[in-house]
Amino acid sequence: MKLDILAIGVHPDDVELGCSGTIINEIKQGKKVGIVDLTQGELGTRGTIESRYNEAANAAMIMGVQIRENLKMRDGFFENDELNKLKLISAIRKYQPEIVIGNVLHDRHPDHGRAGKMIADCCFLAGLAKITTLDDEGNEQLRWRPTYVLHYIQDWYHEPDLLIDISASFEQRMKSIEAYSTQFHSNENNSNEPQTYISTPDFLESVIARARMFGKRIGVKYAEGFISEKKIGIRSLDALIQVET
Repeated sequence: MKLDILAIGVHPDDVELGCSGTIINEIKQGKKVGIVDLTQGELGTRGTIESRYNEAANAAMIMGVQIRENLKMRDGFFENDELNKLKLISAIRKYQPEIVIGNVLHDRHPDHGRAGKMIADCCFLAGLAKITTLDDEGNEQLRWRPTYVLHYIQDWYHEPDLLIDISASFEQRMKSIEAYSTQFHSNENNSNEPQTYISTPDFLESVIARARMFGKRIGVKYAEGFISEKKIGIRSLDALIQVET
């Protein structure tokens, strides 16, 4: 399946926290969107591998994505090495996205930055014909290089290069995040599990506050921010959001 957009997260729930509002926006416009998780999030303090898969599937259904797969790299210990790069290059060639959205390049969790760099590397390397990868049936894949690579902003603040209005999809976005009931504060949380940095009510409040702050920057209620190492152009001035002055 050729996708318009491929969102990549090193942990299940990274995509939901970073860019689910944008994903929902694009799906509502008829775009084909998929998600690739690099690890199973097996080092997470709360939940299990099985519960993370169930939550990821529920979140995908809420967002309406066409596909979601997991490359099963080692949570916490994966390296930006040849073996893992080839796995990700194969996924990029498999789905041939025009746009890839991935982890930020530097963040509180070391996996985020390492994954962000690997995603950027692989989007370039996937376009080199002399790197050979095979599809699920053993056939050689064609080279493919996405037109744009965006990095969603995660825990640490980074100044965004691009802000996208997600006001219309915000409630649906929050439902996709709350699908991870073992990870984030909800009425379904297991009280026997230890409290973590992301399981307190304060964490979800900070997620909402970030969206409000980004929204205020462009004169809307909620927005998501992205970093691009490549300059982004538009075809029409109609795409600009008018900010009140």
